[in-house]
Amino acid sequence: MDKDRIARCLALGQLARSQQGEAQAATLAELEAALLALQPAPAPADAEFRLDYAGYVTHWNEGAEQLFGYRAGEAVGQHVLFLYAEDDEDGNIAEMVVDADHAVVDVQRRKKSGEVIRVRLSISLERDATGQPSGMRVHIEPMMEYLTTREKTTLHARIIEDSDQGVLITDASERIVSINGAFTRITGYSAAEALGKTPDLLRSGVHDADFRAKVRAAMKGAGPWRGEIIGKRKNGELFPQSVTVSAVRDEQGAISHTFSLFSDISVHKDAEARMQQLANYDSLTGLPNLGLLGRLLEQAMTEARRKGEHGALLVVDLPRMGALSDTLGYEVANSVLVAVGRLFREVLREEDILARLEGARFAAALPQIEKREHAAIVAQKLIAALDAPIQVGSHALQVHAQIGIAVYPEDAPDAPELVRGAEAAMARVLPGQEPALLFYSEEMNQRAKEHLRIESELRQGLANNELLLYYQPKVSLRSGRILGAEALLRWRHPVRGLVSPGVFIPVAEETGMIFELGNWVLEEACRQIAAWRSANLMMPPIAVNLSARQFDSKLPERVADVLARYQVHPEQLMLEITESLLVRGADNVIAIMNELVAMGLSLALDDFGTGYSSLAYLKKFPISTLKIDRAFVVGLPFEENDCAIARAIVTMAKQLRQEIVAEGVETIEQMSFLRDLGCDQLQGYLFSQPVAAADFERMLREGKRLAVTGRQATLAL
Repeated sequence: MDKDRIARCLALGQLARSQQGEAQAATLAELEAALLALQPAPAPADAEFRLDYAGYVTHWNEGAEQLFGYRAGEAVGQHVLFLYAEDDEDGNIAEMVVDADHAVVDVQRRKKSGEVIRVRLSISLERDATGQPSGMRVHIEPMMEYLTTREKTTLHARIIEDSDQGVLITDASERIVSINGAFTRITGYSAAEALGKTPDLLRSGVHDADFRAKVRAAMKGAGPWRGEIIGKRKNGELFPQSVTVSAVRDEQGAISHTFSLFSDISVHKDAEARMQQLANYDSLTGLPNLGLLGRLLEQAMTEARRKGEHGALLVVDLPRMGALSDTLGYEVANSVLVAVGRLFREVLREEDILARLEGARFAAALPQIEKREHAAIVAQKLIAALDAPIQVGSHALQVHAQIGIAVYPEDAPDAPELVRGAEAAMARVLPGQEPALLFYSEEMNQRAKEHLRIESELRQGLANNELLLYYQPKVSLRSGRILGAEALLRWRHPVRGLVSPGVFIPVAEETGMIFELGNWVLEEACRQIAAWRSANLMMPPIAVNLSARQFDSKLPERVADVLARYQVHPEQLMLEITESLLVRGADNVIAIMNELVAMGLSLALDDFGTGYSSLAYLKKFPISTLKIDRAFVVGLPFEENDCAIARAIVTMAKQLRQEIVAEGVETIEQMSFLRDLGCDQLQGYLFSQPVAAADFERMLREGKRLAVTGRQATLAL
């Protein structure tokens, strides 16, 4: 064909030489056209497109148009995902993940016609003038298919059958229609046992509904799902498997089948668990090691900074362990260390972190503490845990601890420095020092010493009968007569005299002594009521405060026992609780309250308005009296907000048919305002400060009352 064209061109050239004018021009034009026809067709342009850094197409050349069938106007502005093939298993996010400036990867991509082709991508990272990544340039080279459709089908079937991965294929009704040999080897189910069943055959029951919904969505065509599933073998054994679930569509786009590829990863999981154990945990005690402690501490310190909270790290050393190991051998010493770790774990809260650092040194991280001084309380508990000898075989071994404490965020900005601070404090503990603990900060040492001194002396005071009750009268705002009193705990220290409850009550709360003190108050109040009865004086109800620690299921039994021993009638005793108790397990609290009320006791809600109370709470709980906290009384009648709050509390209490007692009333103006609101009783210095039992008895015998006439108030006998 080309020879004929060349001959034609030669003939046209000879003819043109013999012509002139318009005839020659026409022949030359024909010659030019014939010569152009002889030129080879230009090779198709290389396919190439560019993406911005978010994966959207910014440039699309002619080669890309020819390869994929999309014109530039159709492609530019789209996300590169529009080219992705649903069933591509080989790097289907290749254009958006480039680990270096250049990468080459083989993938499947979809043409506009729907045909899926295999291509090789050469991806180059592009940078802007400042050197920052700005996008990708992607060069595409089609890859040749070397197998016929029949050959591929046969080969794929062979590969599936011989694969180490289990293959499970279901039809549109989710019935199993095909499995391979690996399926039987992994699950134990033969083809006869599996075909016609549903994949629930392997369901373990471990996963929740949300998890199963994700897998079913993949089966319904939402896109491939990859993850780990706990399956169940024929023998009932559960096993972890790595699974891929995807849907197969027919020519009309409807889902005809789904397939699952899975592998038994039990061995890998076991190996991974062993590696994690070796890397993060102490091989002797099973506790976290220093590395894991550091990571957990960093997380806790970050959380504490975000919330503005405190935390602490305690480093605990067992000084005698070296001598013990030298004397009795390392096997005995190791048994002691394991026992110590177990004892420490029992002392700490679930959220606290116990670790073994090295040798005979442990660490306890307290991620959240209300007060920094609380770390010393925990340290004391750890020391006390070693009071009893540890039994190892025939040996009863006494072990002692010394503890250094560092507090964050004050003492250190990060975990390594916090550990160093606690270790430095621990190293300063002197042999024989009591208690054997020190803070990294000298200020905290002084505060901790004061805290520990109060606790120690308070325990002695309880044992030495240094505690006593004072009584603050409650007075009727209608008659002015004494209607009751609140029993208030006082501590008469042999050296410092009367110690303010604001000093020792918080310490008692933090150390757990409040339970003992609360029981003592209940006991002493009933004893005093009985003594007054024996002296022919019938007292109005005496109110006793209950702490949250006392409020457990055995409280009614304890109260009943005290009432019975002193022959005190339930109506002679009122129990006062605080608002914070109401939100702590409401159902349990209500049951205990109902039991107390059924015994004939009255319940009052103390310090109302300072905590969590609401109408919803007050409707649920069998409370007969509300006490307006002194914080809302002090500004009456001049502070607008205090007036509004007092008015709202009184109105609410009246609707609920509850008595209202105002605490901290000190002026006639406060009394008059509260009386006009409809408040029932007052308690405060306007009538009387808390007084000893003998003084309160004298008030009642003399008939002391608050005489109220108009806007005037006086004390009268």
